[in-house]
Amino acid sequence: MSETRTLVTTGPGTKPGAFSNAKKTLTSPIATIAAIVIAVIWTIPTFGLLVSSFRPQTEIQTTGWWTAFRNWGWTTDNYTEALSTTVGGITMVQAFVNSFAITIPAALIPLIIATLAAYGFAWMDFKGKNVLFVLVFALQIVPIQMAFIPLLRLFSRGELFGFPVIQAFGAAGYAQVWIAHTIFALPLAIFLLHNFVSQIPKDVIEAARVDGASHGQIFYRIVLPLSMPAIASFAIFQFLWVWNDLLVSLIFADGNVSPVTKLLAQMTGQRGEAWHLLTAGAFIAIIVPLVVFLVLQRYFVRGLLAGASKG
Repeated sequence: MSETRTLVTTGPGTKPGAFSNAKKTLTSPIATIAAIVIAVIWTIPTFGLLVSSFRPQTEIQTTGWWTAFRNWGWTTDNYTEALSTTVGGITMVQAFVNSFAITIPAALIPLIIATLAAYGFAWMDFKGKNVLFVLVFALQIVPIQMAFIPLLRLFSRGELFGFPVIQAFGAAGYAQVWIAHTIFALPLAIFLLHNFVSQIPKDVIEAARVDGASHGQIFYRIVLPLSMPAIASFAIFQFLWVWNDLLVSLIFADGNVSPVTKLLAQMTGQRGEAWHLLTAGAFIAIIVPLVVFLVLQRYFVRGLLAGASKG
């Protein structure tokens, strides 16, 4: 594998000119000013949400958040009430645990399947590969609402082609949400990862084959390490998507497995009469995606730049 290692060191990151051009474009004065303006515009609603979450209920329902600096009065009662309120038999803390129990597997399962599928479509030859890839790509245009009824029928039977799908994931009640998020994420994940994996220099793969490496060895020792920026980027994207999801949760996550987004929707009511709870609860729910993005943003940007530098 010595030849392979030599080639791997000059793998997909061997375009300093492309990296320099991308870095120069993204750090130009115009791009910096545009980024600052966009950041300020996007931050204002979040700042208003934060201010409102610390205002008394009567003030929230009668005046705007910007008046808080004239009519001084702050309270943490909204957070206390939001955390202690029980909706549908569960509290905000239990819903938080449910969100983690749903989000982590729903991000890992499609990521594992999509990475293997991307390698297969990029570097394995089998009959009908191109047609199958086009069909997977075409699935991206299918609205997820069209899949709800078939999925509900599948979950009501509990089996697929005679295999007990739901029971295979355990009796905790999360299986429906995991499967739904996996199905909805796979087409885009396979497409994005395939575009990255297929750009790995052919010489690297061929050198590994000459050294006697099998598909499994090529995947785990070459493709997986070189594709880590793209994999990390999609993992962050999928985690944030699943954590903030409400539509899928409303249909497939019932009772004791409801995530925090569904609990917030039920807590505020159909007409949003509990606005003070919504502001506090929303800011509690936003903490996790905010921390994930701030901690892992360098991997997210690295994956985007790595994809942008490919020719």
